[in-house]
Amino acid sequence: MARKEPAADAANPGRLKQIALTYKMTRKADKKIGLVLAGVGIVVFGVLLAIGFWIGHPIYLGILGVLLAFLATAIVFGRRAERAAFGQMEGQPGAAAAVLDNIGRGWTTTPAVAMNRNQDVVHRAVGKAGIVLVAEGNPNRVKSLLAAEKKKMNRIVADVPVHDLLVGTGEGQVELKKLRTTMLKLPRVLSGPQVTVTNDRLRALGDLMSNMPLPKGPMPKGMRMPRGGNPRQR
Repeated sequence: MARKEPAADAANPGRLKQIALTYKMTRKADKKIGLVLAGVGIVVFGVLLAIGFWIGHPIYLGILGVLLAFLATAIVFGRRAERAAFGQMEGQPGAAAAVLDNIGRGWTTTPAVAMNRNQDVVHRAVGKAGIVLVAEGNPNRVKSLLAAEKKKMNRIVADVPVHDLLVGTGEGQVELKKLRTTMLKLPRVLSGPQVTVTNDRLRALGDLMSNMPLPKGPMPKGMRMPRGGNPRQR
């Protein structure tokens, strides 16, 4: 027990420092974050306290109001911090893959299942909504990548719906900060076992990144795909 207490004490400052750093980063993109959080906390606490006076239990409802105000503030802070982070990532290579990695349970994501020499990329996610192909890059160039991947999906899993999304700010595109919400709103048409079977079939295909001798870490700017495209085709 004596060893666990210092470890717990050391972890708390680390969490507080991380929260403070997240707040500073969020405030750079969201100047009103402080006012919003304060407003949410005051409104939630005020409503609960008013109800407490109305029913004759201001102390109990006041304590409950503090807890719920803290919870509501934490939820709002998390969402606005996530939105600010996505806003800073907008337009950067690999940003969509980062969003897919944090989409939540029930989804299996595979980054860079297709890529061309200009670093236009298609990522794949599989869930109860079926297969979702998420593309990022030049809208004109990436269409051929999407078409090729959809054709491949139809050959392997013809009975599974395939959706395609293009990340961007133009017409018909999905903003990075709305990508997760858009995917979660897709109708669920597959059961858990069907998702497992679909993943097993697609796993046999492998993916572009696992078959390429690329270094780990972020993709260097200006990197070009070798002529000939996918090395599996050589």
